Amino acid sequence: MTMSKSATDAQAVPTVLELSIVLPCLNEAETLETCVRKARESLRSLGVAGEVIVADNGSTDGSQDIARANGARVVDVPRRGYGAALAAGIEAAGGEYVLMADADDSYALDDIGGFLEALRGGADLVMGNRFQGGIAEGAMPFLHRYLGNPVLSRLGRLFFRIPVGDFHCGIRAFRRDRILELGLRTSGMEFASEMVVRASLNHFKIREVPTTLRPDGRTRAPHLRTWRDGWRHLRFLLAFSPRWLLYYPSIALQGIGLIGMLWLSFGPQRLAGVGFGLHTMLACATMFVLGLQGMSLAVVARSYAAHLGLLPPPSGRMILRIAKASLERGLWIGLLLLAGGITCFIVALSIWGAAGFGELDVVQTMRVPILGMVLMVAGFQLITVSFTLSLTKIGED
Repeated sequence: MTMSKSATDAQAVPTVLELSIVLPCLNEAETLETCVRKARESLRSLGVAGEVIVADNGSTDGSQDIARANGARVVDVPRRGYGAALAAGIEAAGGEYVLMADADDSYALDDIGGFLEALRGGADLVMGNRFQGGIAEGAMPFLHRYLGNPVLSRLGRLFFRIPVGDFHCGIRAFRRDRILELGLRTSGMEFASEMVVRASLNHFKIREVPTTLRPDGRTRAPHLRTWRDGWRHLRFLLAFSPRWLLYYPSIALQGIGLIGMLWLSFGPQRLAGVGFGLHTMLACATMFVLGLQGMSLAVVARSYAAHLGLLPPPSGRMILRIAKASLERGLWIGLLLLAGGITCFIVALSIWGAAGFGELDVVQTMRVPILGMVLMVAGFQLITVSFTLSLTKIGED
């Protein structure tokens, strides 16, 4: 996890703690006292040795003093952002477990027993589920409740096979050491998505418990911006899933393009009363080339992300075979494809020569050059991808 050392206040930290409750804070004076009080009461009622940490992101409304006065430890976080505040708070935490929640009094900090029980039961990450626990009227904007959260949660389950129904719930708990292993990097709202995605990709034990959501107690507008932050979450999900962003669409393009080219390479065809000819063949060739480009980028991106430690090694059968292929094998196959493309152009040249190098009927003579173009592009692409993938394997041979 990329975090800077944060300056903390002088309060002593107990040497043995089970739970640290981390509250990211930016001008939360209206609700912070209530949140800290509820968190501390939960620790007492559960009989847990713990602490409350307020990760302050530069508040100017006296939030720091309110936190200290109510028994919380303050961590000053100079780097702005929801994720940056949480990362610094997690790093500063002294507990074996960490529970994070917003400091706007929207989450039930007085009812955290379910999170602690799941952690004690062996879970690495415990997510709250507001849709199971109950959302009070006015607690979540209409677009967030019926579009943003359901859609992004469904995409998260589809892309990463995560058994979580509320992907972006702001209250969750986890083993501190396990989350630190992930090396989380984002500093904004997408920090929440990164935590769940990286935990799932690294095969953490993820549990979900019902939690309630009530309207927050602030009079000012929330920090969350519907479209901007929604896009940042979606962008992160796509960036961490080259398989869905590039690989699957590219396979579809390649398959349709290849079938169309082979079908039309023997001449014009008719299907359901519709005629398909040279123009359709050229469109299919374009689809195949685009699919090839996308699949190549997906394999390189996936392999490089694994090399950097952002993602675990590829696990899909086909993408794994491609990523593990040797440079030499890729070069040989690429050279064979290039040779096939050159052969097609030689055949086309001989056809032109047989016609006295005069004007040709484009419709009758363009099929062979199109196939040659596709073979040469495929061969060159395979060679360049093989060299690029070999960069991620330096020192492994």
